Amino acid sequence: MGRVGGDVSDRDLLKMVEAGLWAPNHKLSDPLKFVALRGDARRRLGEVWATAEAHRTGTDVETRIAKDGQKPLRAPLILIVAVHTSQDEVRAEEDYATGAAATQNVLLAAHALGYGAIWRSGDMIRSPEVRAFLGLDPTDRIVGAVYVGELVEDLPSAPEREVDKHLTIMT
Repeated sequence: MGRVGGDVSDRDLLKMVEAGLWAPNHKLSDPLKFVALRGDARRRLGEVWATAEAHRTGTDVETRIAKDGQKPLRAPLILIVAVHTSQDEVRAEEDYATGAAATQNVLLAAHALGYGAIWRSGDMIRSPEVRAFLGLDPTDRIVGAVYVGELVEDLPSAPEREVDKHLTIMT
């Protein structure tokens, strides 16, 4: 992603979410949910997550907040992509795939609009306390947190992809 800063306009945020909503969705179950965090909401998210992790792991709350609680402040906008989780196992899997496709669409839209963006996951997205803080249903599943901002430095170069190693053609 490179370092980011600045801001993300409301107009561009709406374009990113709209791009996410174009993700393919089997049986049109419409499972997607988005939560945008800016300003102080990012700090509060970090505190909720760090506090929950401290209690879960038996570590000191203040130390955990100082270390992990600051992570959401790395970008001016965090866009959480979540899906409603069906009780039907097949539907739940298909809807999660929709959430992953939506996250990719958000990333592509962010980059097309000139922003730096990265998809983050980890323990935070599995935290019941974080889901509650975000106003999500306890059964919702967070697919990822997309950190978005204006590029402050050049993007790091990515390694070449060797298509032949990943493709089998059958005739």
